[in-house]
Amino acid sequence: MTARTTTAVPQADARRSAGVWRDALGRLMKNRLAIVGGLFVIFLAFLAIFGPRLTPWPYDYQDIEAITANGFRQLVPFQNPAHLLGTDSLGQDILSRLMDGAAISLSVAMVVQIVVLTLGVPIGALAGWFGGRLDNALMRFTDVMYAFPDLLLIILMSVAFRETWFGRLYSGLFLVFVAIGLTSWVTVARLVRGQLLSLKEMEFVEAARALGVRDRNIVIRHLLPNALGPIIVAITLGIPGAILAEATLAYLGVGVQPPRASWGKLIADGQSYIRSAPHLVYLPAIMIAAALISFTFLGDGLRDALDPKLKGKQ
Repeated sequence: MTARTTTAVPQADARRSAGVWRDALGRLMKNRLAIVGGLFVIFLAFLAIFGPRLTPWPYDYQDIEAITANGFRQLVPFQNPAHLLGTDSLGQDILSRLMDGAAISLSVAMVVQIVVLTLGVPIGALAGWFGGRLDNALMRFTDVMYAFPDLLLIILMSVAFRETWFGRLYSGLFLVFVAIGLTSWVTVARLVRGQLLSLKEMEFVEAARALGVRDRNIVIRHLLPNALGPIIVAITLGIPGAILAEATLAYLGVGVQPPRASWGKLIADGQSYIRSAPHLVYLPAIMIAAALISFTFLGDGLRDALDPKLKGKQ
């Protein structure tokens, strides 16, 4: 009888957990803005993965013949059948470079959030679980990082390490990952700490302690899974900030280095032709704005779907 009861408890917990996520998915599917944002994110992922294979030109190829044969016309969209959106002043295909910009933005969005999770979750978990002096020390360090201007720290790191092997790795993209990630983990650390401070007073934690479960197992197997919803929301809402930071760095010339085609770099290069060929600025700017809005809509939808307080309101 005891064995059956013991076996039934994990199965009941699993069914209850599956039901919670199923309800959250149902609420998310009812949010039209979140669905629109999610569809555009999928579209960006498609461009980033398959776009370079669909375009006839590599993002760094210079079509010298288009420049010499068409002159100014090579800057204008739909004037050259070989380049639907035209080329830049160097003869590089704009469509291909926009797709490469999508790959860079999504890479930054994903990898930076991995860095954020790697730093923010352990720091927040240690502070929330142990408390006392460790909590005070970690939170004071977190406050210092939070008070320091993010963009200034990112620029300082990018400039300081740009000429090193570390800064040249993947055309400077790896340095962008690290720089943005080191300034973005603070929110997740505070969130995880707050979640653990409230969850560790629950009865199931006291029961686990009474059974002799180790602290590490309680945090990893019981507390962090219960805090997973808010963490997912924080990560999703943090992606627009990472994309905007990368574009800002590229615009200032201290981010991803040529020949990679960051959207921010495309805007900077197209400024000189803003009157004669405004699409060189407008197209990457529209892509940046659409990506930021889409991830924001998706994050808001996930927050509404995963917030337990909203169950009774829907």
